[in-house]
Amino acid sequence: MSDSKVNMNNFEDILESLTEKKLRVCVVGIGRIGLPTALSFAKSGLETIGVDINENLVQQINSGKFPLKDEPGYEEIFNDVIKNKKFSSTTKIEEAVPNSDLILLSLPTPMDENNVPDYSALRNVGSQLSEILSPNSLVIIESTIEPGFVEDEMIPIISKSGNLEVEKNFFIGVCPENANPGEILHDFTTLPRLVGGINPNITKIIKSIYDFVFSVELVEMPDCKTANAVKLTTNVFRDINIAFVSELSLMFEKLGIDTNKVLEAAKKKYNFQIHYPGAGVGGPCLPINSYQLLNTARRIGSNLSIIESGRRINEKMPQHVVELTIDAFKESGKSLDGSEILLLGISYKPDVKDIQLTPAEPIIKKLKDLGANIHIYDPYFSTTTQYGIDISESLSEELLEKMDATIIVTAHKEFLKFEISNFRKMKTPILIDTRGIIDPTEANKSKLIFRGLGRG
Repeated sequence: MSDSKVNMNNFEDILESLTEKKLRVCVVGIGRIGLPTALSFAKSGLETIGVDINENLVQQINSGKFPLKDEPGYEEIFNDVIKNKKFSSTTKIEEAVPNSDLILLSLPTPMDENNVPDYSALRNVGSQLSEILSPNSLVIIESTIEPGFVEDEMIPIISKSGNLEVEKNFFIGVCPENANPGEILHDFTTLPRLVGGINPNITKIIKSIYDFVFSVELVEMPDCKTANAVKLTTNVFRDINIAFVSELSLMFEKLGIDTNKVLEAAKKKYNFQIHYPGAGVGGPCLPINSYQLLNTARRIGSNLSIIESGRRINEKMPQHVVELTIDAFKESGKSLDGSEILLLGISYKPDVKDIQLTPAEPIIKKLKDLGANIHIYDPYFSTTTQYGIDISESLSEELLEKMDATIIVTAHKEFLKFEISNFRKMKTPILIDTRGIIDPTEANKSKLIFRGLGRG
């Protein structure tokens, strides 16, 4: 184990190492967010190594193949830093970490089957750092975590070997990632970020490093837990507001009111922040972030009833999609049992290849339980198999002609260009729109049996 060349507690040393581009960076976890993070540091001229347990991913990167084709702008950066030998990757954390000055942790924090956040990846890496971290290194956690996780868990884990003592010979802080899949380059170069360290000096140091790499507004927090609290608050705010408009949409359906028209008019008020209803809320952030705050509340004996209620509403939206489908089949006189149903889109959000906690999964399961045969077309997953279903290569006439119904689950840009009259080619002209991309008037003109979520 070699000593770090840069004392990560010395502000002047760090500024010099940045200017001379001698700071060595290790990013642990090079997935959806971690890889763009590593590429950003490498692009700034800093020697960067990525670590991941996914051997196929590491092999792909080291062979010069960019794995995130749905992240605009990063393939060129990837090719550049590979060519200039500023970035490489490995599965061997024990080799990468000791030779690095700065260790960034970009690791997943999923939920278990009981909706309890799973921090095992962070805990496991923390245990490894306890044995291999070089003295005077700085660890920055970019993963979204609960307030207090750094202080109560991560520091004791890293310190447990007895070789390292926080604020004495290792340092730690947080800079929660702030980016949307599919828009990471834009977000990394425009959105403010939060920084919080174990002490004010470390906060200042983290700020100087990220300013060198990203040149965005960096908001200093008093400590790590406050920075993490802000990150969770902003995302849970969205989750709750989506639940709010989703619940309204269920009522407006019964009243014959088009939710989209309500929202478009409401947003003209200066202080109204628009959110849209849909088939459910998925992805690696919003659902998990809500459960992270709920987990914190349980741990300290608090109550977050609004967040709990919001989660229940968002989680029942896939069932409502199924109910709309059942209702449409009743109108058609066709049995749902044995029917052929096409799902358009399985990604949790438009124009990304990501199915984490996607509402498509429970919709598929519920419809299968009712006897429907499910088909899928998603341009980001074409010719693959998901949920035991072979995904169609294209949205062809031949495919539509075999269908009794189509359900739009994800509003991919490709679907926005699709002529509504094409849905008339289905055996039974049932169209369910969960994302508000179909004009109900046009659907009726086309003589479709149409159900639009929240469209009256």
